[in-house]
Amino acid sequence: MLCIDNRNTNPYFNLAAEEYVLKHKTDDCFMLWRNENTIVVGKHQNTLSEINLNYVEEKNINVVRRLSGGGAVFHDLGNINFTFIINGEDGNLVDFRKFTKPVLDVLAGMGIAARFEGRNDLTIEGKKFSGNAEHVFKKRVLHHGTILFSSVMMDLSKALRVNPLKFKDKAVKSIRSRVTNIGEHLKEPMSVDEFQSRVMAHVTNLYAESRSYDFTKKDIAEINKLVEERYATWEWNYGYSPKYNFEKLIKTEGGHLEFHLEVERGIIKKARIFGDYFNKRETAEVEEMLTGMQHDIAAAREKFKEVKINEYFHQVTHEEFISGLF
Repeated sequence: MLCIDNRNTNPYFNLAAEEYVLKHKTDDCFMLWRNENTIVVGKHQNTLSEINLNYVEEKNINVVRRLSGGGAVFHDLGNINFTFIINGEDGNLVDFRKFTKPVLDVLAGMGIAARFEGRNDLTIEGKKFSGNAEHVFKKRVLHHGTILFSSVMMDLSKALRVNPLKFKDKAVKSIRSRVTNIGEHLKEPMSVDEFQSRVMAHVTNLYAESRSYDFTKKDIAEINKLVEERYATWEWNYGYSPKYNFEKLIKTEGGHLEFHLEVERGIIKKARIFGDYFNKRETAEVEEMLTGMQHDIAAAREKFKEVKINEYFHQVTHEEFISGLF
């Protein structure tokens, strides 16, 4: 088994690294890694309906989609991610208990009573500290999970807080759980680096013929190619979202504006705006401008930066208008 202690904290690189190892290596693999502040959404989720966009922008939080299903999670440097990529036989690949047991064993050795609960969670005293997901590619399975060690819970909570009434879709929705950090249950202080080393040592000893592996220059070049082609693109992280309808009502000095958008693969297919506002120019012109645009805040700001919004919506500011779209 290749054991990779990946110290890169760029989320786009790290998600791409998982896919690269899954599809271009033949060995079994175990990898530990951490991300700087990032929301990672499941493959089948509507990204905008899972994130608090204003908070994400304010805090410069990265957003990236992963290969596996399941719900959205928040990563920071107080969270350790572990990945198993294992060869197997069809029908015998998915096994959440098998791949989470090493983490439970490490904690048991530290005197912490953790357990597997539900479909894919690890908990301490009923509070979740690890969520897990899997993706099968041919006869290889990718299992990855989070380990909350010393994450900033306020960031986690605020980054994933979103108004569910804005979106109507059939995308997979995240289920929020009460969470905890492992650090809160330690009998003696330990750094996140020390805990990461302890997990790596345990897994290395657990599997026969384990050996340390560092990405080569060729590996890194191929991973960066995946970053450019997929993981750092708007099309993957936002545009891949399922078809959805977006509705939002905003209150301004110029009156109420009610936005209705139909979005498919991240592109606005139909836009309607209603309200009790006054106007000099026809609202249909704005609706036409919105049609065909990416449902993306940067794209909206660029599209409307030269548009005199107050001629369409009297006493409505440019930023108020933009806020109604997200």
